[in-house]
Amino acid sequence: MVLMQLFWSFFQIGLFSIGGGYAAMPLIQSQVVELHSWLTMTQFADIMTIAEMTPGPIAINSATFVGIQIAGIPGALVATLGCVAPSCMIVLTLAYVYYRFRGLNMVQGVLAGLRPAVVAMIASAGISLLLLAVYGQKTLPADLSAVNYISVGIVASAFLILRKWKVNPIYVMAGAGAAGIILYSIF
Repeated sequence: MVLMQLFWSFFQIGLFSIGGGYAAMPLIQSQVVELHSWLTMTQFADIMTIAEMTPGPIAINSATFVGIQIAGIPGALVATLGCVAPSCMIVLTLAYVYYRFRGLNMVQGVLAGLRPAVVAMIASAGISLLLLAVYGQKTLPADLSAVNYISVGIVASAFLILRKWKVNPIYVMAGAGAAGIILYSIF
């Protein structure tokens, strides 16, 4: 019975937590602490802290950790499956619909209309990261002369290496991280 409740609770969390892991936290708290009283608020806070520290999505990590606390390894498996099942079902449904109707002009028009929006969202995230590296904040500051020259040098070097020599981006990221550690410890 507990395993079914775990699955259903985390299925609801996976279905309604639109906006990422941090959006899922109040839903997880509602299900785990308030509705079922599986954990105290202190235990919940500890699990959320661990879920944030471990690699991977917060909602899935917390489902796994809550499941372990409630019903051991079977609970972890059931809660994690419940958390990812809605996303899998939605993606499979959308893939089926796409493959079934991909030849229609209307579908191609919708996808063509979405491309600029996706490019704009990616560009917005990239610009925010660039501003964060150069100025230390996500928006343009009032004083544009407060440039972090170490970051600018690392970004420019990484861009040059990627464009001119076509080095694997993972090596460039590792090198940029190492350069940042060395340069920021010196200066």
